[in-house]
Amino acid sequence: MGILNTLLRSVTWWNGQTLNTQLFTWRKGERVGEDDQGNIFYRTKDDKRRWVIFNGEAEASRVSPEWHGWLHRTWNDPPTKKPLPRKDWEKPHQENLTGTALAYAPAGSIRRAEPEQRRDYEAWTPE
Repeated sequence: MGILNTLLRSVTWWNGQTLNTQLFTWRKGERVGEDDQGNIFYRTKDDKRRWVIFNGEAEASRVSPEWHGWLHRTWNDPPTKKPLPRKDWEKPHQENLTGTALAYAPAGSIRRAEPEQRRDYEAWTPE
C-alpha cells in the first residue's frame, strides 16, 4: 500500500500534495498558518512564493476569503497575524457545491425529488 500511495502522489495533484510539492515545501517552505478546514499555508523565506497544501481534495473554493487575499497579495499580513474585521451580516465561508447533490436547485428544477408544477409557463402547441 505504501508504494501504491507514493506512485499516486507522484502523478496526482488533486488529493493533497505531490512528491515534488512536498520536497519543495520541506526544503524552502515556511509555515504561515492553518485555516478552519485544515488547509496549511506556506511561503518561502524571502516571501516570493505563497502556496497552500489542501487537507483532502484540492478545491480552490475551500480557501477562505482571508487566506485567498493573502495568497494573491491583496494584503501582506496573513490572517494569523492580522485577522480581517468581520461584519455582522457576513456568513461563514462555504465551499462551492456545484456539481454535488447539495447544489442549489430552484423550485421547478427536475433535480429536486418532487419538482413543483410551473404556473408561470404555458407550453405552445401547434394548431
